[in-house]
Amino acid sequence: MNKKWQIYETDENKIKELQEKYQMNQLLATILVNRKLTEKEDIRLFLEPTRKDFHDPFLMTDMEKAVERIIKAIEEQEKVTIYGDYDVDGITSITVLKSFLQDRQLEVETYIPNRLEEGYGLNQKAIEKIAHQGCQLMITVDCGISAIEEIKYANLLGIETIVTDHHEPGSELPEAIAVIDNKRKDSKYPFRELAGVGVVFKLIQAIGMKLGLKEEEYLKYLDIVCVGTISDIVPLVNENRVIAKLGLMLIRQTKNIGLRSIIQSSGYSKIDSNSISFGIAPRINACGRMGKAEEALELLLSKNYNQVSELTQRLNRHNQIRQETEKSIFENAVKQIEKENLNEKNAIIVGGENWHHGVIGIVSSKITEMYFKPSILLSFEEDGIGKGSGRSIPGFDLHDALMQCMDTIEKFGGHSMAVGITVKKENFMKFRKEFEAITQEAQIDKILPVIQVDSKIDVKDINKDMVESLKQLEPFGEGNRMPVFVFKNLKIDSIRALSEGKHLKLTLKDNSTIINSIGFNLGHLAEEYRIGDKIDVVGVLEINSFNGVDSLQINMKDMMRSL
Repeated sequence: MNKKWQIYETDENKIKELQEKYQMNQLLATILVNRKLTEKEDIRLFLEPTRKDFHDPFLMTDMEKAVERIIKAIEEQEKVTIYGDYDVDGITSITVLKSFLQDRQLEVETYIPNRLEEGYGLNQKAIEKIAHQGCQLMITVDCGISAIEEIKYANLLGIETIVTDHHEPGSELPEAIAVIDNKRKDSKYPFRELAGVGVVFKLIQAIGMKLGLKEEEYLKYLDIVCVGTISDIVPLVNENRVIAKLGLMLIRQTKNIGLRSIIQSSGYSKIDSNSISFGIAPRINACGRMGKAEEALELLLSKNYNQVSELTQRLNRHNQIRQETEKSIFENAVKQIEKENLNEKNAIIVGGENWHHGVIGIVSSKITEMYFKPSILLSFEEDGIGKGSGRSIPGFDLHDALMQCMDTIEKFGGHSMAVGITVKKENFMKFRKEFEAITQEAQIDKILPVIQVDSKIDVKDINKDMVESLKQLEPFGEGNRMPVFVFKNLKIDSIRALSEGKHLKLTLKDNSTIINSIGFNLGHLAEEYRIGDKIDVVGVLEINSFNGVDSLQINMKDMMRSL
């Protein structure tokens, strides 16, 4: 598929100014200018944030009320329950708050809804259970902002509630003692993109300040806060950047034996945002997807080496089952797409019998990535109700489109890029047709995947030190992607496909300079190019260490013939 290469309009004068002023190389200066980081304080905050760079937690609406109520619960040894979500953000949020309150000698209960039986967020049956245990104060983490009726019900049963969340509130806020969410319309807090665990961190920071504790008493949880933040794909800028940068340092020497065990079992030698996103997060998330979220929570809270070892094995097993289930649904969906030529449509909507609800969203993401089209996958139960997930592409608002299909949908929720949806089997074909018409009108076929390119550079101008300097920009993630460069007019010196045609390996020549290039999932291009062809390449610069020898290589995202 054709991709659009979008190169930043670079301000050469600003780049030179940064190079001279801060004694940095052109590559680093270019990226900082592209990220609009040109003032001294902004550059320092981005490259070298410290614990002094956290905002004042009391700037958050309702923080004072929440802190006072929790201190009262500590002093009076009240019965407190933390109610959280079953994903990494939710589980790390519960871990941090429970551990912090236990350190204050307050034993707290926890409740995580079962994804497969109860679904997301608060529900009345769960609140009845919590009330039955004699709970006086319930604190929600990573959920609760839209639980208007459920919190009214909790009030009726004599439970007071503090909501901590980071999702968009509706027109009405829950009737809780305190509602801490920076996406509130009346929020004066300078940053609105914290993950759920980031909001919890601000809560324990505020309690710590109020109780006159040393900073270490809340900063020691930054390893767990960092895992939740990076896993929740919030933008790694501003306060999230401080959390991620300081948190990664702490993870490398973490005292949390559960976290240490899961890192070791994931097989990653380097601890960075990548090993969290692809090593730690899938294992914790697999528990929630398989309806076993408590096991991940137990792992992060455990102080017992034998229990940690057993739980780590269980997490790995859940992750393996999740991968097998996902593979089976994916293959099933692709068969259906090819059989019905759905890849020729503007959107892909497929359904299957009893597909696993916990993994259907990941499969939808993969289908969207593979075909670069919005996709919706539905799993039909015996009662003829189809529940599923949808994912979109940049430039097409999925939530908006589904608002126009209300006559064929039972219910749905989410945002522009991802939704959860329920459709009756009898309405499936009608819904598919209706949705296809909307995507046709939106001219989805004209939307191309865009690769944002930081700069054009010549291979002869780069060296190992220059590439090493880019590490200062880590951690990479949402809102701070890895820098991508374009290399023009390179001659193919050697070309071959690897891993049964899946990947592509090239040696490229720029006059007398030679550089290796690897293209993951680009193996199909091996047949289109020959030795001697002149090509342009976009990719990430990296240092490849093999047999103790370091060499520069381009991790290729796309290539085309030179004009």
